[in-house]
Amino acid sequence: MTVTAHDTANAQIVSAIVVALEEVLGQELTDVTEQTRLFDDLSLDSTSVLGLLMALEDALDMQVDPEGLEQSHLETVGSLAAFIAESR
Repeated sequence: MTVTAHDTANAQIVSAIVVALEEVLGQELTDVTEQTRLFDDLSLDSTSVLGLLMALEDALDMQVDPEGLEQSHLETVGSLAAFIAESR
């Protein structure tokens, strides 16, 4: 199996999301995958989503466009990673 630059970039984004989630939630997260649901599995609320997005902006040196952000982008770690990859 060949690892592409896209796979590497996606893995870096997912890793940054996990670190940001740990920061926002104040706990270590050991079993988070791309399929982990942000609201259902991690119990995020609107305030923690804002903290998550700000932490990701800092960690990834980017700006999240709130106009382009939809609820579907916040369903799972993977959907958020895909949104960030498209936004960069």
